[in-house]
Amino acid sequence: MERTDSLIERLKSHVSRSRLVDTARQLIEVPSPTGDAGAVSDRLAELLEAEGFAVERIAAGHPTASAVSARFDSGRPGRTLQFNGHLDTVHLPFVPPADEDGRLTGSGASDMKSGIAAAVEALRVLRDAGALSAGSVLLTAHDLHEAPWGDSHQLDNMIRAGHHGDGVLLPEPLCDVLPVAGRGSATWKAVIRRAGPPVHEVMRPSGEPSVIAAAAELVTRLGRIDEELRASPHPVCGSASVFIGQLHAGEIFNQYPQEAWLEGTRRWLPGTDPDAVARDFRERVDRLAANSGTSIELRWMLIRDAFALDPADPLVESFQACHQAISGAPLPHGPKPFVDDGNSFSASGIPAITHGPRAGGQHTISEWVDIDDLVRIALLYAATAVTYCPR
Repeated sequence: MERTDSLIERLKSHVSRSRLVDTARQLIEVPSPTGDAGAVSDRLAELLEAEGFAVERIAAGHPTASAVSARFDSGRPGRTLQFNGHLDTVHLPFVPPADEDGRLTGSGASDMKSGIAAAVEALRVLRDAGALSAGSVLLTAHDLHEAPWGDSHQLDNMIRAGHHGDGVLLPEPLCDVLPVAGRGSATWKAVIRRAGPPVHEVMRPSGEPSVIAAAAELVTRLGRIDEELRASPHPVCGSASVFIGQLHAGEIFNQYPQEAWLEGTRRWLPGTDPDAVARDFRERVDRLAANSGTSIELRWMLIRDAFALDPADPLVESFQACHQAISGAPLPHGPKPFVDDGNSFSASGIPAITHGPRAGGQHTISEWVDIDDLVRIALLYAATAVTYCPR
């Protein structure tokens, strides 16, 4: 097999910065809030077809935005490396693409249309360099990633149907560590109600409970749980947690409200049963409802289970060797602070590495990505495919 350093130099000569940026801009300029990524999926399919790649569209339970799938095959037996990403963005005001001072900005620039563009560029590099001696590369991009608007069932259906590789690279914006463990996550919303209508505070019935008091008690109880969870951290990914991000009640200062609601997340460690986490949370909420005389509707949404990656997997070996050849050192092992599609692949026993460009502003209107680092990702993905697929 060709030496890694000489392979990198050969592949580097085929990476086009301008072509990569143009691809990213063409994806960013198409608005694609979660659940409505059909137009940008079409755009990606058109870009791939224009490059001569055979494209398959896979509904996977979401025909309004069928997933995009393209394969580059060497024609010889070997492993399949998958480049996977999501085309949907969080529901915030749309920001068109722009680039200045080495950064590309716009909705989805960091999360994660630019990463998908780098994966597309890696496919082009493999084709132009003729470097893939065996095996194949599968590129997939889909909708329904971002919670709570999506529940990841499109990707889950693809995995269950066998439409996946032997290993996966995901260009989410995480570049400083090799994530080998990560927490699972669910979102929750507790809606607390009393029977009577909203009234002026001086007219409030003496026998009816206060939904605000019940909400305050729930905040206190969840805070205690969070403290308990933090007492037993995981050696890599930290502690499990309960987080409250929103609390709302009432319409004006002297109204006795009928409803209050809280919303947040619950995260758990690898090796934890997510169904048991959900049952425990629900039982605690039910006890509070009984004690407070309120009714509490709990809306629980599993995002993804916890994540683990075997550092000895052949995908890790190939990736780290190529990373060292390009950047001068392998990545240190560390946690994955968020949940992503890698958690879904991991749950099905498929090794997945989350590694994307240096970027920021995820889930804000100020997303950005470093263009030089996008070029590095395209080169790293192509090199990893060349070393991983023939084995």
